[in-house]
Amino acid sequence: MKKVEIFDPAMCCSTGVCGPSVDPELTRVASAVYSLSQKGYEIERYNLANDPGAFADNQMINQLLHEKGPDVLPITLFEGEVVKEGTYPSTEEFSAWFNLSKEELKQKPKKRLSISLNQL
Repeated sequence: MKKVEIFDPAMCCSTGVCGPSVDPELTRVASAVYSLSQKGYEIERYNLANDPGAFADNQMINQLLHEKGPDVLPITLFEGEVVKEGTYPSTEEFSAWFNLSKEELKQKPKKRLSISLNQL
C-alpha cells in the first residue's frame, strides 16, 4: 500500500484552527489527511514539537534539517522518498499519489449506522 508521511514544523496543532487566526492551508491538509486515513490509506503526520523522535529516527529528515535548517519543513515523503520540501502537498498531488479524483478526496467518509427502531 502506498504511504505518505508529512513532517511538520513545530506548532501547537496540525489543524490550523488554533491561535488568533485560522490557517487555511493547514486546515486543507488536515482535512485531506483525515479523509485519506478514514478511507484506509496509509498517511501519517509528525509535528516537530510533539514527535521529535520521528524526526530523529528518520535519517533523510534528520539530514535535511541539519543541511537546510527548520525552514525546509514541512517535508513530505511518498513511499519513503522526499517529494516536497518547504510546502505542503497540493490536493492534486494527494489525488495522484492515491489514484483518487479531487472530488473523491474532498468527499467525507461515509459511515453506516445500524439503528433498530424496536430498541427505542
